[in-house]
Amino acid sequence: MMDLRPVGYIIGMLSMVLGLAMLVPALVDFAHGNPHWRAFLESAIICATAGGLLALASRDALRHMLTLPQSFVLTSLVWATLPAFGALPFIIGAPGLTFTDAYFEAMSGLTTTGTTVIPALDDLPPGTNMWRAILQWLGGLGIIIVAMIFLPVMKVGGMQFFRSEGFDTLGKILPRAMDISTALIRIYVGLTVICGLVYAALGMTTFDAIVHALTTLSTGGFSNYDASFARYSGPAEYAASVFMLLAAMPFIRFVQLTQGHVGPIWRDPQVRAFLRWHAYAIGVIVLYRIFRHEADFWPTLREVTFNVVSTFTGTGYASEDITKWGHLAFVVLIITGLIGGCTSSTGCSVKVFRYLILFEAIRAQIRRLHSPHRVVRVRYANQPVEDEVVNSVIAFFSLFILSFGVLIVGLSLTGLETKTALTAAWTAIANVGPAWGPEVSGNGAIDAFPEPAKWMMSAGMYLGRLELMSVLVLLLPRFWRS
Repeated sequence: MMDLRPVGYIIGMLSMVLGLAMLVPALVDFAHGNPHWRAFLESAIICATAGGLLALASRDALRHMLTLPQSFVLTSLVWATLPAFGALPFIIGAPGLTFTDAYFEAMSGLTTTGTTVIPALDDLPPGTNMWRAILQWLGGLGIIIVAMIFLPVMKVGGMQFFRSEGFDTLGKILPRAMDISTALIRIYVGLTVICGLVYAALGMTTFDAIVHALTTLSTGGFSNYDASFARYSGPAEYAASVFMLLAAMPFIRFVQLTQGHVGPIWRDPQVRAFLRWHAYAIGVIVLYRIFRHEADFWPTLREVTFNVVSTFTGTGYASEDITKWGHLAFVVLIITGLIGGCTSSTGCSVKVFRYLILFEAIRAQIRRLHSPHRVVRVRYANQPVEDEVVNSVIAFFSLFILSFGVLIVGLSLTGLETKTALTAAWTAIANVGPAWGPEVSGNGAIDAFPEPAKWMMSAGMYLGRLELMSVLVLLLPRFWRS
């Protein structure tokens, strides 16, 4: 039988960290004279006590490295249990949500999805908006570490390619997992601080700059305003676009960059394709809007750039009602959301790497049909890609499309209109953020959704963020017998 004590110990420690993080919004509310600080203090005590007891009960378990099955259980349970603790301030204090809504909000935060159930963000205590931002920032950091350390070892969705690419060639710089985590944290914190300073220099208040810096670098998209980023339209949109792009690129390349290795970030096929596809999407929508609506070029370029980058990276900020841009623009944005960012980033969705592998696999198959006796290998970055990686990527695509379709059907059965069900499933499984439809509130909140729909979306966010197969493997009886 699998020893779950190491898993319990790590979850307990992470719960204690989450409890300590609750003291930050408690101090914010206290400084603003808002009595809601007591809710955060109470939640912090509950969270830290429960986590401490769990860690204490399992304190002698981590004598060896985690086994592969334990890694699967750990990654799955962390993102299932921490939202329950993160939901406590939403229930005990303002806005006084039900457990379903509070769990959804915390899950949306930690998975950096950005969909909200709160219809009046402007009326929330400052500590609550800060807590929403902290949840996303912590979730973004966790996603990067999982993508760099756990998923390659677990061989999920083709990520085993980065076990050799990332740990052999990059291992000369970062030989151990702890070194990788420390380096990633430094880059993540540094970019967040720079982003906040830039926002403040462009006119944001200190509080707004901190909140938006936390949710920009995590590509989460939670804002403390119902108008989202429209309140700061102008130069701040360009600044946010730059930082969202950076957040959705491989963080390991930034580590190399700080150590004087400039070439890898530009030679990375993901980065090149990621930036190129952004240019295509922005160009198509700008031209479409100009010729269709006779819009002015520079304001249109700014609006389109910001909203395309926000959707492509899965951040989910909005400065315009993109449904008014026309059907072509809407379809392009839906497609970009299904692409997402690069691996080992906070970006969402399928990831650029998998699309590049899929396209190369299709090209190789066409060449084999033309020349049956020719040996054709799938290559990525001038390296041969093992069949195991190609098969994992194709399996991931198949499972992603199947899950997407099942979620659409399930949401439709709860009574949501077709457009609402489609975009809600899209935003959940791809961790993008916005949804559209008659049941969606003016600020993008889904508070009017039926309770079963919210649980389905929570499950979709959970599965999408953990790369689907790392969770579904736990359903196999054989897994628990191994």
